[in-house]
Formats: sequence, C-alpha cells, structure tokens
Amino acid sequence: MIVLSGGTGTPKLLMGLIRVMPEDELTVIVNTAEDLWISGNLVCPDIDTVLYTLAGMIDVRKWWGVQDDSFTTYQHLQGMGHLEKLMLGDIDRAAHIMRSELIRSGKTLTEAILEMARSMHIRARVLPMCDEPLATIIHTPEGEMHFQDFWIAHGGEPEVTGIRFRGIENAMPSREVMDALSSEDAVLIGPSNPITSIGPILGLPGFKDVLKNKHVAAVSPIIGKAPVSGPAGKLMKAMGYEVSSRGVLDCYGSVLDALFVDGTDDTDLGDAGGIKIMHTNTIMNGVEDSIGLAQSVLNYARSQ
Repeated sequence: MIVLSGGTGTPKLLMGLIRVMPEDELTVIVNTAEDLWISGNLVCPDIDTVLYTLAGMIDVRKWWGVQDDSFTTYQHLQGMGHLEKLMLGDIDRAAHIMRSELIRSGKTLTEAILEMARSMHIRARVLPMCDEPLATIIHTPEGEMHFQDFWIAHGGEPEVTGIRFRGIENAMPSREVMDALSSEDAVLIGPSNPITSIGPILGLPGFKDVLKNKHVAAVSPIIGKAPVSGPAGKLMKAMGYEVSSRGVLDCYGSVLDALFVDGTDDTDLGDAGGIKIMHTNTIMNGVEDSIGLAQSVLNYARSQ
C-alpha cells in the first residue's frame, strides 16, 4: 500500500497500519513543501514525524519531535542571541545534521532519507515526494510568509489571502516515487491537511495523471465543520473549499474512488459522483483508535 502523508494526522494512522499489515509492504510518500534550513541544517518536519513514528520515537503528546528529547543546544543558542524558527530537540537535531551532511556529500534528499530510515531500523519505505526544494508560501495582508512562519511564529493568526508552492513548476516526482507508484494499485491519502500537506504532492507535474490508474481512497481530516487539528479549515476556506468532508471531497474528487468520514459526521455529501463514502471512527486518541481505522482502510483496500 502507498500512503500520501503530511504531519500529525497521517502518522497517527501509520502507527496503526504497521500493526495490522507487514511494515515492509508499506510505502509512504511525504510532503516536503514545509521543509526549511535552520542553523545550517535541513529540517523536514513532515518526513521526520513519519520517521519518528515508524521508529517508535515520536513524542505522542505533540506529534512532532522525539519522545523525552532535551533542548540544551536550542537553549544555549537562544542564550547567545541566535533565535531559531522551530524549537529543535537535541536528538531531533542529530537527524537534521545527518541528513544535511548526506546531502552536502552529494546524495539526493531521497537517498538521504532512505539511509536515515535504515539507520532507524524502519522497514517501511519512506520517500520524499521529490528531490527539488519547495516552499509553501502563505499570502497574508502583512505580506508573503513561509508556512512555518505563518503557523509557528504567527500562530496561524494572519488572514490567508492565497497560497502558492514556490518551485513546484520545476519539481518532479522522484524516480523512486514513480517506481513505487508503478508497482502498487492501492493508494491512501491520509488525514493530513488537504491544502498544504497533500496539495503539494498532488500538485507535482504528472502526479494526478498516475493516480487515474490507481484505486485511491482518502481519510477526511474534517469532522462536521472543523478540522481535527491544525490550520486545515482556515486554509481550505482561503482556497474556496467548504470546511467539511464535502470540501475534502471537492478538493480530491478528481482522483478519489472512496472517502472515509467519521461516523459522527452528518455532513450532506449529496451526489458524490460515484465516490464511495465509508463511515468509521476517524478520531485517533490512542493506539487502539489508530489500529481500528487502519484495519478499516486495509480491509477496504483488500476488497477492491
């Protein structure tokens, strides 16, 4: 199975999937448009959350960073007047240093992530969506800002007037991503932000064309009129989509065969255009919830 992933929502589902299927049968294609360089090292927030989840290292209270990490380097840098955009833990920073050194030695981002995954004894295949650098740029009345500035520095407060993915016109799905897609029929879009987590992956030139020949299901990250977490609602509204599972359906509709929505969600999906609507529990408050949702999507994929 191939899973398209951002941070938080989809990694929670991955935590269940590796418990109900052989991990080495799982390929995760991850958003890189929120990546940025900090203090000389490349930070890949979504990729790292996936890696730490699969390695059993994720801080499940925050769903970013490493469980019980220390922040000595970050605090010392602050004390010297060097302010970083993200609060990086020491073990977390070691991953950024390793990735950056591999890239500086001539490896692609994909090669670096595959090597990191091996070092963490991860059996699933974790692939960046592309090797070219991208950036999610949020348009606000105060001006343009990187997604991390919008979400972390400004707390997601500024009004959003537009969104663009800088560099996407010059990017392509990596060879490893295309090889993975050619060998799998089932693709799952995880419950990540449809606009800034999944949007860049689907926006890569040619990616949607490949999905036309696949069986694609998605898990809605919206219940009722609100996202389970994060800025998905605000960003969907800014891009003209209703903040609901209907909006998710409209956002993904051209590639979807099925959409999983929460059993408590009574949104009128109307004519789903032949897309199968599956109701189940999509709220993942712990491992058992993750396993339950994972089993539902796996059963569906195997039935097709």
